[in-house]
Amino acid sequence: MTVLRERVTKRTWQAKAGAVALVGLVLAGCGTQAKNDTFSLSAMPAIEGPASTRRQILVPEPTAIKAIDSENIVVRLKGSELQYLAQSQWSDRLPRLVQAKLVQAFENTGKVGGVGKPGEGLAIDYQVVTEIRTFEINTVGGSHATVEIFAKILNDRNGTVRTQKAFRATVPIRGSDHAGMVAALDGAFAKVAADLVAWTLVSI
Repeated sequence: MTVLRERVTKRTWQAKAGAVALVGLVLAGCGTQAKNDTFSLSAMPAIEGPASTRRQILVPEPTAIKAIDSENIVVRLKGSELQYLAQSQWSDRLPRLVQAKLVQAFENTGKVGGVGKPGEGLAIDYQVVTEIRTFEINTVGGSHATVEIFAKILNDRNGTVRTQKAFRATVPIRGSDHAGMVAALDGAFAKVAADLVAWTLVSI
């Protein structure tokens, strides 16, 4: 009986020790959470356009310079001087966010035969190739957010460029907190994306 009791006691102690260790790991995991505020781009609304088309569109990931191609939120102080918004970040690399929201914007129209990203197996008619030229909070001449995306429609059958155009929007920043700054960027992107998608639907 004494031996059995000692074994039970030992097992009980081991179980309690294991539970304490597990709680310690969970608490440690909670302590390692990112301290930055994390933002995404809003879902795009449905966009009016011409009659539906059976064309299928590919949206590759946009290109961008290194300062933009990251999770950092760009702030232009003056001229060519750039910094990043403190304790704030995008939820993913900015080009990936823009790509995802452009795909969603095309889907929301319900006017294309299909739209997707590379590797999804679509029989593509056109590629919408984009470059993020500006995606920043600007403190020069009054605080505002500016987004500029250059786009070209590439015929996937023969490799020719059907048409190309730059889209730009500026939205004033309301308030001085980070959420207000990002909201202005989000609004500027929404305008650019709406114009870009409507232009594409007319062009194909």
